[in-house]
Amino acid sequence: MTQSTGLFITFEGGEGVGKSTQIHRLADVLRRRGHDVLVTREPGGSLGAEAVRHVLLSGAAEEFGVRMEAMLFAAARSDHIEQVIRPAVAEGTIVLCDRFMDSSRVYQGITGNLEPQFIQNLERIAVNGMIPDLTLVLDLPASVGLGRAKAREGKDAAPDRFEKEEVSTHEKRREAFLDLTRTEPERCKLIDATQAEDLVALAILAEVDSLLHEGTTDEPAKGQKA
Repeated sequence: MTQSTGLFITFEGGEGVGKSTQIHRLADVLRRRGHDVLVTREPGGSLGAEAVRHVLLSGAAEEFGVRMEAMLFAAARSDHIEQVIRPAVAEGTIVLCDRFMDSSRVYQGITGNLEPQFIQNLERIAVNGMIPDLTLVLDLPASVGLGRAKAREGKDAAPDRFEKEEVSTHEKRREAFLDLTRTEPERCKLIDATQAEDLVALAILAEVDSLLHEGTTDEPAKGQKA
């Protein structure tokens, strides 16, 4: 079946929860089913936003404060939406995005201590109605996620702007993401990322199938033949 109406699905969670792995696994399954799929990320995803991504993750904007960082994220998001996401969904594509507005709510709003009204105003302007149809929140203890992130990048790799922060800060973000699944349960679905990779993939697929009304989650595990 080919999806005639586009969808916008986002992946959220702390550092090292497996978003990148799972987003590509889901994309592979959906493409095998005949869907047009676009995988993208934030910050980044468009030419303008990718330029801002380097500034943000390198820590170059850190000295200007979290308010400026939040504004840069919003500017990157606006460009990403208008140049990539909105046109793709309008053409019937399923867009899978690694991080979106909820990361700004958590990283700049909760642990950045920015006032809620400021974050809400930035979100309203940047998102401009492009709310995800489904948000998959991958959950993992912060210490485990950070360990995975360090192993993935190599022991000598320098942590990015956010990975270098204290474990307690990452755990506070984890709790904020969990709160999202409680306050917006229709959109935000909790995925237990402590499970084996194949089980995480099946849990994600079950939520997506529910959205697509396809009702089939018997996809082959990684390494098996389709």
